[in-house]
Amino acid sequence: MQKKPIIGINIDYKSETKDTAAYFYLAAGYSDCVLRAGGIPLIVPIMDEEDDIEAVLDTVDGFILVGGLDLDPHRDGFMRHTSCRLMSARREIFDRQLARLIYQRKLPVFGIGAGMQLLNITAGGNLHLHIPEALPDAVPHRDPQDPAHRHGLDITPESILERIYGDGEIRVNSNHHMAIDEVAPGFTVTARCPDGVIEAFEHSGDNWIAMGTQFHPEAPSATAMDFRIIEEFLDEVRVEAGLQLAVA
Repeated sequence: MQKKPIIGINIDYKSETKDTAAYFYLAAGYSDCVLRAGGIPLIVPIMDEEDDIEAVLDTVDGFILVGGLDLDPHRDGFMRHTSCRLMSARREIFDRQLARLIYQRKLPVFGIGAGMQLLNITAGGNLHLHIPEALPDAVPHRDPQDPAHRHGLDITPESILERIYGDGEIRVNSNHHMAIDEVAPGFTVTARCPDGVIEAFEHSGDNWIAMGTQFHPEAPSATAMDFRIIEEFLDEVRVEAGLQLAVA
């Protein structure tokens, strides 16, 4: 039997309230997409000890950093914008530690939404904290009344995304108000919204499989073409790990 790549996935956290206990949660699309693409998802809960995180990373072939609420700009030396809806501090502390260890190991990684933003920050880039103020001419990137809101996408030639989408009009889901500003060293922008907002990037060196999309290929609003990004990532992981490609 062929060995399948094991893909770690971080999860979200909701603290306890007067009426409910604290709990971890994850949108099913993340693990479902890994399974459909021929991998084994390994759901990774929040951990406090770095050695424990290292032990988990020893067991996986790649990692998906999932989306969620906003990263706290205070942790990067910036003021919070009034529009920020922060993820739980417990999750963010863990996620930042996790991303740092992934970066140090050069473990294959795919960041989605806030996961892409975290990957960029970890590797030395920064963010626009609120697109409507930073880029006043930008099209809407979030519609509170329409979780399936979409906008166009311009693909960079000779990128992984061009391999997936090819030519023609491309539209992707969009539900964010923060975005990458300065791109981390070593990364190349592979897709932008026509208004210039960065929507995807990938590491341009040969020593690390690292990519990210601001849009969500795992979400119900994604297309079959979007899902191919997950497949492409797992194919890259298989090659890196020395695994055979699955035979249909």
